[in-house]
Amino acid sequence: MRRTTGPTALTAAAAAAAATLVLTAGCSSGPTHPEGQGTPSATAPASASPRPQLPPAQGSVKVARTVTDGLKSPWGIAPLPEGGLLIGSRDDGSVVRVDTATGKKTAVGSVPGVAHQGEAGLLGLALSPTYASDHLLYAYFTTESDNRIARMNYDPQRPEGQQLGAPDTILRGIPKGSIHNGGRIAFGPDRMLYAGTGETGDRGLAQDKKSLAGKILRMTPDGQPAYGNPEADSLVYSYGHRNVQGLAWDGENRLWASEFGQDTWDELNLVEPGKNYGWPVVEGRGDKPGYVDPVAQWKTTEASPSGIAFASGSVWMASLKGERLWRVPLDATKPLAAPEAFLGGRYGRLRTVLAAGTGKLWLLTSNTDSRGTPRPGDDRVLELDVT
Repeated sequence: MRRTTGPTALTAAAAAAAATLVLTAGCSSGPTHPEGQGTPSATAPASASPRPQLPPAQGSVKVARTVTDGLKSPWGIAPLPEGGLLIGSRDDGSVVRVDTATGKKTAVGSVPGVAHQGEAGLLGLALSPTYASDHLLYAYFTTESDNRIARMNYDPQRPEGQQLGAPDTILRGIPKGSIHNGGRIAFGPDRMLYAGTGETGDRGLAQDKKSLAGKILRMTPDGQPAYGNPEADSLVYSYGHRNVQGLAWDGENRLWASEFGQDTWDELNLVEPGKNYGWPVVEGRGDKPGYVDPVAQWKTTEASPSGIAFASGSVWMASLKGERLWRVPLDATKPLAAPEAFLGGRYGRLRTVLAAGTGKLWLLTSNTDSRGTPRPGDDRVLELDVT
């Protein structure tokens, strides 16, 4: 399969002016610069030369309403088919159900064994692809010894706070750290479970195919290597990642992932099985044989990307340090127009974005994660109307 290279992302002002497209990369930190707190480089690397100009994107985002507020250290969201959202708290391991019509929060229960430190804790949530019959909730979380994935029965008919069954661990042994734990999980169109992991600050793990760190993993719902993986006995789907926190599929069932860089470039990648995404040899676009270049990249101040979603022909990317929502209009495997930023600074750090039906998104803020400046009502879920 061909290597994917793409143009860089404009700042919002440059996009509006349709100026020369120069990628402004966003990064999160290295071991001394935690998630969303990286420091921008004084100069861009020579390899990051300007790419051909793209026309400015022309979309719109309107905040329709606040769905709920008063959330503490929220991270993962799982939308329920019967309506409502399950939202996990990174720091205390609890899960609440939010009624999206009224905003009412109901305590569901807690995931046992969650050990919060720094960026670690209860991270991604996902529903089983056969949820209608098995009512299983999957969770990616940090313990005292590792990161792991477990599944639990969710029964809303049980008493409040007691609606989660005992966890059944399907995967353990993902390296943990106080930083770079990855944590996003999602079931793909193939009904397999994908997980984005981080390299925990130990850079070499990203290139070590025997390690589960710094990877995108692909597994069966029982946690076994999925048929069609690059190596039959391995969960590793792609490698050379620093800290993957966003996974989404487009209308052609292609997998996209957002990734924190260190001090120079944050990335949006089109993910192909068995490919090497460069870290720590390459950060951002390096044009080096053997490594896949990002489709788009951003400066630290503009991104630090976490969750992504595909909706209305675009990848939407929530940014932590950048405090804005990015839209990347797609045409096949490349941007159709310059990436476009919305909501800059209005709601602080943005953690997770989800498609919520035609022309709508749910957006989760992240200001109570110890890195933001909480405002009255933080954290919250917003409903957006987008075009």
